[in-house]
Amino acid sequence: MPARVCCCCAALRPRYKRLVDNIFPEDPKDGLVKADMEKLTFYAVSAPEKLDRIGAYLAEKLSRDVIRHRYGYVFIAMEALDQLLMACHSQSIKPFVESFLHMVAKLLESGEPRLQVLGTNSFVKFANIEEDTPSYHRRYDFFVSRFSAMCHSCHDDLEIQNEIRIAGIRGIQGVVRKTVNDELRATIWEPQHMDKIVPSLLYNMQKTEDADSRIDPPSSPTGGDKEENPALLAENCFRELLARATYGNMNNAVKPVFAHLDHHKLWDPNEFAVHCFKIIMYSIQAQYSHHVIQEILRHLDYRKRDAPRVRAGIIQVLLETIAIAAKGSIGPTVLEVFNTLLKHLSLSVDFELGAQSGSSGSVDIRSKECEEKIVQNAIIQTIGFFGSNLPDYQRSEIMMFIMGKVPVFGMTAPSPENSQLGDLGTRRIQIMLLRSLLMVTSGYNAKSISTVLSGPFLDPLLSSSLMEDCELRQLVLEVLHNLIDRHDNRAKLRGIRIIPDVSDLKIKRDKISRQDVSFMKKHGQQLYRHIYLGCKEDNVHQNFELLYTTLALITIELANEEVVTDLIRTAILPTCRIWPS
Repeated sequence: MPARVCCCCAALRPRYKRLVDNIFPEDPKDGLVKADMEKLTFYAVSAPEKLDRIGAYLAEKLSRDVIRHRYGYVFIAMEALDQLLMACHSQSIKPFVESFLHMVAKLLESGEPRLQVLGTNSFVKFANIEEDTPSYHRRYDFFVSRFSAMCHSCHDDLEIQNEIRIAGIRGIQGVVRKTVNDELRATIWEPQHMDKIVPSLLYNMQKTEDADSRIDPPSSPTGGDKEENPALLAENCFRELLARATYGNMNNAVKPVFAHLDHHKLWDPNEFAVHCFKIIMYSIQAQYSHHVIQEILRHLDYRKRDAPRVRAGIIQVLLETIAIAAKGSIGPTVLEVFNTLLKHLSLSVDFELGAQSGSSGSVDIRSKECEEKIVQNAIIQTIGFFGSNLPDYQRSEIMMFIMGKVPVFGMTAPSPENSQLGDLGTRRIQIMLLRSLLMVTSGYNAKSISTVLSGPFLDPLLSSSLMEDCELRQLVLEVLHNLIDRHDNRAKLRGIRIIPDVSDLKIKRDKISRQDVSFMKKHGQQLYRHIYLGCKEDNVHQNFELLYTTLALITIELANEEVVTDLIRTAILPTCRIWPS
């Protein structure tokens, strides 16, 4: 019950204090006195210079009521403040706002959940008000910290815990909207704020996803569910935050995501990490996608000595990110992506061989070898997917780049990352790189063979076709098939057999172009020689089938009368060394 004063004293008090006192009933259960609130509002609108005094007096009363636990009067005071804030838009409102924010801070600092929720609701209403002029001195550091702490509430009562977390998320959403609408937008993107805001949102998204994974799949949320579900509300806030990010502050919003995933060990399994980065990629502006890809690559380098499944989880996130970015602008990171992935492929092979040499019979060692293969397969899959989504001119460059990394004995000096691997390690690297090259060339349809099988690429590729390992030779021939077969005829040519009527195969082909004729005149003898020498190697059945298919594809795609004659000579004289060495 508010303190009463005698009539003489009341008459001597300033009018604004009398008006403020009159809005409080004797019994707080009766609520705000509406008639007197209208008088106070009219007075505040008519005399805006008194707003700061009204605010200071209300703040004084509210602070006293909070200390005395008279929460009914606290609710009335905040309702009055909200109404005054909504009604008054003038230059004099700024001092009033300072009193208002001071009172909201008092409520948020209290240990009473009802008051924390009340303060949050008032702040959200304030955040939606567009002020006539920006306030350059006002900062929201306290509110960022307090709302972030509320997002991590561990109250014993789950219902109250849920309410406090929702209030914290809505408060963060209000801070974001207010600072972006004001000209203070730069402050909210500072690392000290992002390091609190982003993990708080992810924490709520993660906790509910964990609960959902233990029960039935969640149904499609309605509008009401979004307000009652911390995970959905946090996700919406996270999307809104990312949508407002610009070139200069994108990294500040993304880096805390890595810290959260590291701290909570969410790379293995990585379902939540994939979910987070899908949200990021679909929320940011398309031209900033390469920033996210670069940050993932840097983090992969940072975690390069972590457990294989952690690295595999990061690489799978990279794959999902690239899959989304490939639809828009990937930017200048193409070569960086391939260079980093190939470096980690070599590193994974090194770890695998190191495990083998450590203790060959241990179950843990065998498990580590299998896990390293998971990393290698994830890298190859990512390389293949990324390469298959590049335009032709970039794909040609990447093919050259990968081929340049393949160690070919007698042609290339061992690179620093391969020099310590030994013969077994070199073979593993060769297989992995050629598998990567096979993925990149899959689906590539060159208009002219000479553009894709240029000398700098063809020479090391054909040299690789003569390596001792039959699996390596198979991979080289499959790469050649990807590049030569421009009409998808390979499936019709499988198996070495005599075909009575070739027309039954329904082979697709075009008339050989001048560029292809020129290519065969320049490189034909080189191709025939390597096919012939490939037949003389220690082959398995699969190698002979691939050599047979190679001859057939050259006949279909690149053959004129002169080429056909040379191919017949290659086919019927396998035991004679007819090509000069």
